Amino acid sequence: MKYIIAMIRPERLDAVKRELQKVEVNRLTVSSALGYGAQKGHMEIYRAMEGEITLLEKIRLEIAVNDDFLQPTIEAIKRGAKGNDDSVGSGKIFVLPLENVIRIRTDESGPAAI
Repeated sequence: MKYIIAMIRPERLDAVKRELQKVEVNRLTVSSALGYGAQKGHMEIYRAMEGEITLLEKIRLEIAVNDDFLQPTIEAIKRGAKGNDDSVGSGKIFVLPLENVIRIRTDESGPAAI
């Protein structure tokens, strides 16, 4: 079992969800996050005031998958998050080992609980 954490642009969330549904990954957690990578923020003008925005809005996806779903899930996230532009800031995918999962309602654990 693996735990996938992906950081993507907010405007790419719907595309990523569509791609995940195509590979039958229908369980995920989505939360808002702030951060920056290589682009290190950007300049923005708001009501005639110019300022540097150093933390950019991102979407954090968290998905637990069985090993046979790992590569299809990664590929789906990449397809949805990249879009048609090749610009900096498309996101990152982190893959972590997942020791155990327990479904509270049924008390199932391990791969069956995912």
